[in-house]
Amino acid sequence: MARELDLGGSERQMTVIAKALDRSRFEPFVGCFRPAGLRGSELAAEGIPIVHFPVHSFASPAAASGAIDLIRFVRKRKIRLLHTFDYPLTVFAVPIGRLFTQAAVVSSQRSHRDLIPGNYRRLVSATDRLAHAIVVNCEFVRRHLERDEHVPSERIRLCLNGIDLGEFRAGAGSRPPSLPGGSLVIGAVCALRPEKGLETLVEAFARLRQARAGVTLAIVGSGPMSASLQAQAGALGVLNDCVFAPATAQVTTWLRAIDIFVLPSRSEALSNSLMEAMACGCCAVASNVGGNPELVRNGETGLLFEAGDVAGLLTALRMAADSEPLRRRLGEAGMRQIHEHFSARSAGQRMGEIYSELIGRASRGSTR
Repeated sequence: MARELDLGGSERQMTVIAKALDRSRFEPFVGCFRPAGLRGSELAAEGIPIVHFPVHSFASPAAASGAIDLIRFVRKRKIRLLHTFDYPLTVFAVPIGRLFTQAAVVSSQRSHRDLIPGNYRRLVSATDRLAHAIVVNCEFVRRHLERDEHVPSERIRLCLNGIDLGEFRAGAGSRPPSLPGGSLVIGAVCALRPEKGLETLVEAFARLRQARAGVTLAIVGSGPMSASLQAQAGALGVLNDCVFAPATAQVTTWLRAIDIFVLPSRSEALSNSLMEAMACGCCAVASNVGGNPELVRNGETGLLFEAGDVAGLLTALRMAADSEPLRRRLGEAGMRQIHEHFSARSAGQRMGEIYSELIGRASRGSTR
């Protein structure tokens, strides 16, 4: 279950899992508050039923009717496991599932909890005692729950993110028309939110551009930082060397055109966008936070710098921009790592193992 079925990382991983589960063992349904969006179309194309619970506010009568609808659906369809993928659905569905159904109840934690709004965070923490298990997507988040949230280790399950390697792979293709031909492209494809630290990238690019011609910065995504990032590029005199494009479903077209992919996040778990870039063969440069170093081993599968450190990022960009052999070596090593360890298939298999374990425990009555 997730709040909506559009472009977010949690929605993406929920869709990956729903599609990758072994249909001889599991019959997936996807529940949401807002069914419209890219992932909704993708799920429908795969024949995965979408169940709409029209809850627009937890303070409205729709929340009560949505709760009743969820209870009825779980009971009628004899649902054996209920899994929430984002914090609004965790707050809504975990208590309902645990108190009013016989299903095993699983929540997800896919980022540091500092990113959850204050009121929601307290409620999410309360669900830790209700969920039979909490699925995390990297070791960083596991440690965060154990050390900071005091979640017992036996309640946490690790399932690494997986991506569709048929879609995200290296390949030739024409550049997006907005990119100048022949330039070295430094880029980021992500939501334009404050925690992504993209102002660090814009500043480092402006310094690189002072000493090096023939480079372009491409920032692809939508979000609240869009206007301020463009204003920053203008103030630094590099707006004409930048391409800003809104969020798009044509992610691979952009990734195949990017030579150096940068993820300068101040907070991150296991980044889908970083994995997708590495799977497409980009030379990856990432901040040394959260789950990034679980993907980027400095000097082996990419380059790391400290979050917010413009000078550190500039050094990494200069190294990668000045050496095509280095870019090729790091890109190929990163691509191998993603293809060997982070496929949608492996994520589906691992989540299937978690589901089977919890359903089996629920059947034996040991989860209560």
